[in-house]
Amino acid sequence: MVSQTKHQPESGDGIRESFLKFYASKSHEIIQSSSLIPDDPTVLLTIAGMLPFKSVFLGLKEKPANRATSSQKCIRTNDIENVGITARHHTFFEMLGNFSFGDYFKREAIQWAWELVTRIYNLEPERIVISVYYKDEESEKIWREEIGINQNRIVKLGEKDNFWTSGSTGPCGPCSELYYDFYPERGIENIDLEDDERFIEFYNLVFMQYDRDSHGKLSDLESKNIDTGMGLERMAQILQKKKNNYETDLIFPLIKKASQLADIDYFSASEKTKTSLKILGDHTRAVVHLISDGVIASNIGRGYILRRLLRRMIRHGRLLGIQNNFICDIAEVGIKLMQNIYPSLKQNRTQILKEIDVEEIRFLKTLERGEKLLDEIFASGKRIISGSKAFELYDTYGFPLELTREIAQEKNIQIDLDGFDKEMNAQKERAKAASQNIDLSLQGSIEREIDLLPKTIFKGYQSLSNKAKIRGIFVDSSLVPSATKGEKIQIVLDETSFYGEAGGQIGDTGFIVNDDIEVFVEKVIRKKEVYLHCGIVKQGEIKIGALVEARVDNFNRSRATSNHTATHLLQSALKSVVNSNVVQKGSLVAFNKLRFDFNSSIPLTNAQIFEVENLVNRWIMESHPISIKEMSKDLAIREGAVAMFGEKYDDVVRVVDIPQVSMELCGGTHAKNTSQLGCFKIINEQGISAGIRRIEALSGQALLDYFSERNLVLNQLSDLLKTKPKDLFDRVYSLQSELKDRNKEMKKMQSELAQFQYSTLDSKVQKVGQSSILISELNGLDGNTLQSAAIELTEKLGINSAVLLAGVATDSNKLLFVVSFGSNLIQSGMHAGKFINNVARICNGGGGGKPSLAQAGAKDMKKLNEALTYAKSELINQLNNYSDK
Repeated sequence: MVSQTKHQPESGDGIRESFLKFYASKSHEIIQSSSLIPDDPTVLLTIAGMLPFKSVFLGLKEKPANRATSSQKCIRTNDIENVGITARHHTFFEMLGNFSFGDYFKREAIQWAWELVTRIYNLEPERIVISVYYKDEESEKIWREEIGINQNRIVKLGEKDNFWTSGSTGPCGPCSELYYDFYPERGIENIDLEDDERFIEFYNLVFMQYDRDSHGKLSDLESKNIDTGMGLERMAQILQKKKNNYETDLIFPLIKKASQLADIDYFSASEKTKTSLKILGDHTRAVVHLISDGVIASNIGRGYILRRLLRRMIRHGRLLGIQNNFICDIAEVGIKLMQNIYPSLKQNRTQILKEIDVEEIRFLKTLERGEKLLDEIFASGKRIISGSKAFELYDTYGFPLELTREIAQEKNIQIDLDGFDKEMNAQKERAKAASQNIDLSLQGSIEREIDLLPKTIFKGYQSLSNKAKIRGIFVDSSLVPSATKGEKIQIVLDETSFYGEAGGQIGDTGFIVNDDIEVFVEKVIRKKEVYLHCGIVKQGEIKIGALVEARVDNFNRSRATSNHTATHLLQSALKSVVNSNVVQKGSLVAFNKLRFDFNSSIPLTNAQIFEVENLVNRWIMESHPISIKEMSKDLAIREGAVAMFGEKYDDVVRVVDIPQVSMELCGGTHAKNTSQLGCFKIINEQGISAGIRRIEALSGQALLDYFSERNLVLNQLSDLLKTKPKDLFDRVYSLQSELKDRNKEMKKMQSELAQFQYSTLDSKVQKVGQSSILISELNGLDGNTLQSAAIELTEKLGINSAVLLAGVATDSNKLLFVVSFGSNLIQSGMHAGKFINNVARICNGGGGGKPSLAQAGAKDMKKLNEALTYAKSELINQLNNYSDK
């Protein structure tokens, strides 16, 4: 037994350290926290402490030890709306856990959990309440008879609360949870664990003892496992005697910094203000860890989660009155707060702050566009903002609903809150479906079968062909003994010369053959360390165990090899010409091109592109030899090798070295000398997301093909325009000038036609009291010309006039309406923008504008006469009211 400590750990770091040390004393191996980017492709982020051990629990991977313990960083966003509102919801949290892989089971798990919380953390036994699955008599008996828990403090719960499952099938089992009682003086009769004010669940023990089949039948697992989880933040709240997790030393320093930036005292602030401060504290931890682990803000996947968190921080910063960029200031505190436990935060500090800064600047512009969208909604004359529009403002443009509501109330406009809630709930359901569950069933997947196959030995660095034995054949993701002509298959060989897609380089093409069979391989992918040769059977029947020859297409391999080496030269050139802090953010090495993504908040200039091209081509012409060697990762980094940010590497790495030019960790195929690339050309440079630029380029044979195609087009244009290639620019420039002159002449003629048309409209002017109204059709004019006509007619008719012109536009073949009011009518309260919108609605249209001038568009031309009749009647009505005043 571990002796009782004199002083219980109170700091977050102390709680974490005590947990790990305790279980290490029970022969558990301490496992370092895994990345937030999991190896498991079924989930976006690491959402539970057990996720890194999923394959172990499934029996697909070797266990790291019989017993393990860890403090795992996790992120969940399915309850993001509760962050800052409840005392315990977070996006980022740390899960302390102890695990048994077929070693100890319920008795030890329960005994050690009790020893930890009462002897190490010194919690008073009378403050601890236990929940058990109502059918788990074994656990209940251990708690009652061996630990000595009062029966009234053991609560039996149903399957929903205390039976752990990962999916409809697979490993599962009962669980037992430990709750802390903040008010034991209220007694132990009829305890209600759903009373969040009184109880907090802080330690969950999962007894993984069953396997559930597709019919729901439970059978005992041969190897029973233990999976536990203790929320670090919750234990800190308990031991530090705080009202909520946010006021612990794990988060409050971040809240304190945010309070300083907003010039607010947290403890005297309103609950609404405290919520915003808590959100900033919580999200800061999530953001710095996501970026440190290699996530880049985008509109999809993990990048969307990062972007959404940053957007929420900006919104709540504005609600607190912080107008300038501020997230980096809080992030600096977050990095310092956690860098001793997570050294990668300090190592990646520059990248973290730069990514935050770029995204914050970009989103402030997005916020401005949201404000413009809101102005357009008001100008349309609609009296209610739909739920979908309000949600679009919230989700796409980051507009707080509270701000939208406040502005709308000033305009006497309502918001469809029910519609907004409907959209919000739909998004929550999508988020939960995408991120909440860890699937341990593996039904319908080839993952399980692949793990049963030996890893493929890659021979492709030395040779483009090799003898091999077929180890596996998959058709429609199912392992089959054979396949025949015409079937699409995936073949696993014991050895292969085919490169499997990895590191941005696509897989090889070629053939798998023997005297009786022929399979065309169109691509090769890797599943863990198994190579899947994807293709179609062209001849014969292919069977598992057959001896074959793998033949790689040398032409395509050489093109990929050239482009991959060119990618390394490109990165070095960018570091030299643009910025030494350029970091690769993604790449594609194909047969016909290469693509390189890198960090930069501004586009490359034409001069920079030209300089980068010249530098790469100079290195090609200088014929630099390329050496490839294996060494320890630490040694490679010390010698200056470049590693891709966020990428995972083995302890022994492959280094591609072009002396004095480039040195990178890389598993791809490369040329033996830079001269083999021939030449290099950048064909496109563009932004793909906030702070990320993309270059597309060509080298070797792909570039020769590109020049040949361009030359063909050049010759065709020369023939078409009847000029020499060298004179094409002058010829096209001359044609453009002629076209501009003719367009000017056409507009002049349209203007003259319009003047002629509206000069004949005097007979259509109608007097209403002291006012004049003119309603007429003028077809064949664009919107600008129609507006000019309406303004000129209003000036001609005087300050008490109203002009409405309608017609079919020449440029869009749609109905246009333009209304112009004289100054006296505007002073009386008449508004052209509101008036025109009601007219256009009759024709299935809408619009708006200023009190003096407004324009609208519409689609239904059949109702034009009805719209004009309504307009005349409504104008007379309003003018009569004006006359009465």
